[in-house]
Amino acid sequence: MPSVSDIIAKKGRDVATVSRETCVLDAVKEMNNRRIGAVVVINENRVVGVFTERDLLNRVVAKQLDVTQVLVNDVMSTPVACCQLSTELTEAQGVMTKKRIRHLPVVEGDDLVGIISIGDLMARQVADQQNTIRYLNEYLYGRT
Repeated sequence: MPSVSDIIAKKGRDVATVSRETCVLDAVKEMNNRRIGAVVVINENRVVGVFTERDLLNRVVAKQLDVTQVLVNDVMSTPVACCQLSTELTEAQGVMTKKRIRHLPVVEGDDLVGIISIGDLMARQVADQQNTIRYLNEYLYGRT
């Protein structure tokens, strides 16, 4: 069965992180610079939260808070659902669907080793389906 390690092997282990004491504006700048929808919040090298675009909208903008004064710690999503490299993709997708989250940090022990998004899972699923279609087409009609 395909696992999270398959996505991380292709995607890489780089994860955007911020500390709990980071102001929201700086976290959003990091997200914009990297063109991503979430950053993992770290405290003493441990995952303590995730700050997402949804958190920004619901907990900061909707409440008209000052992004230069509010700390990520006060508006991040916590507790954090995480997975391991050995987690099967179907299980990861189930967790994301059940908890209605789009990002899942990948940890081994206490170490953050990557992050997967619902987009990563969907891209993998599309690639698998395209391979199946190609295989079936070759089976039925021969190689062209």
